[in-house]
Amino acid sequence: MNNLAILLVYQATWFAAVIGAGHGQWWPGVLCAVLFALWRLARSPQRALESRLVLAALAIGLVLENLWTGSGLLTYAAPWPWAGSPAWILALWLAFALVIVPLLGYLHRRLWLAALLGAIGGPLAYLGAARGWQAVQFSEPVWHGLLALGVGWALAMPLLAALAARGLAPDQPGEPTR
Repeated sequence: MNNLAILLVYQATWFAAVIGAGHGQWWPGVLCAVLFALWRLARSPQRALESRLVLAALAIGLVLENLWTGSGLLTYAAPWPWAGSPAWILALWLAFALVIVPLLGYLHRRLWLAALLGAIGGPLAYLGAARGWQAVQFSEPVWHGLLALGVGWALAMPLLAALAARGLAPDQPGEPTR
């Protein structure tokens, strides 16, 4: 599967979810994530592994998002179906899980790098959603929310990368070459 196509569809899903939520609509991101998942899993040579990654990412996302919202650090626009973890943010966790094998193979055995990129990239994505489209609101002081996001993503990224590495044989696509 063309990695550029995967990246573009993932980014389109992110924008649909964030822009939709910023306009009070939860369903654009969910629809895009479901279509992305159907397309990706239909063509994936590691369908079972990626399905397990989706389930793991949804579980991790549900825990972290409820922790962040329950503590008052974050508030989401378009909070359907409940105020804790709205459908659109969980759709983003689902979509993210689908890029771990094809696009983030270099992280599968470099868990320290996965943690570092998670600690930086996770908060930046939320900050972009907040500043660009008002899909997320941070409580004051904002750095508390950013720190919590950094810690959460610094744990989530290496966990998901390790799950991917465990499911891939050394000669399968998505595995870094040695």
